[in-house]
Amino acid sequence: MNNDNHIINIGREIGSGGLMIARQLAHDLEFAFYDKELLDLAAKESGFSKKFFEQNDECKGFMRSFFHAHVPLLGENNFYTNDFSQESLYQFQSDAIRKAADQSDCVFVGRTADYILRDYPNTVNIFITAPLEERMERIAERHQLDKEAARKYIEAKDESRSAYYNYYTGKKWGHASSYDLCVNSNLLGLEGTVAFIEEFIRKRFNLPTP
Repeated sequence: MNNDNHIINIGREIGSGGLMIARQLAHDLEFAFYDKELLDLAAKESGFSKKFFEQNDECKGFMRSFFHAHVPLLGENNFYTNDFSQESLYQFQSDAIRKAADQSDCVFVGRTADYILRDYPNTVNIFITAPLEERMERIAERHQLDKEAARKYIEAKDESRSAYYNYYTGKKWGHASSYDLCVNSNLLGLEGTVAFIEEFIRKRFNLPTP
């Protein structure tokens, strides 16, 4: 792999602030940012509707929802004339991630980008965590939920992400051995965590300090 682009892959627990941290890092480092933007790319690669990818985003059992989908979700493709499977949908997304990584420096959020880009030389894989109580407060405020509902929401989302990641990568989601750096965003706060990771990235890639 001769790609010299710098790649940051960020996994995150629900409510940890990982998405905000990733977006701010991309802004500060002037890297391309990909979260749900990957769904647009995957849709273009496959010819399927973006809505289909959205409905099944980071869900291991997404093929179950296919049979409840309306035909418009299929775009120009047809289920009966294409070799369509859970793995092929994952492949479309993987191709979109590699294509983006080949074009510029990038920050990717989730979607097993760390595994998909494992052969790219200039990568840093990061996982953002935070105490459950802090995450519950953030989710409750964001979605207007009570504390118990926020806890259940977090458990369901984290379980889904974990199953998806573990299934496709053979690694363990959130486990230190799966990443280069694991950070508790509660210790320094979101802005402090961004600054900490940015300094780490600049040293790792020998990037100039602004």
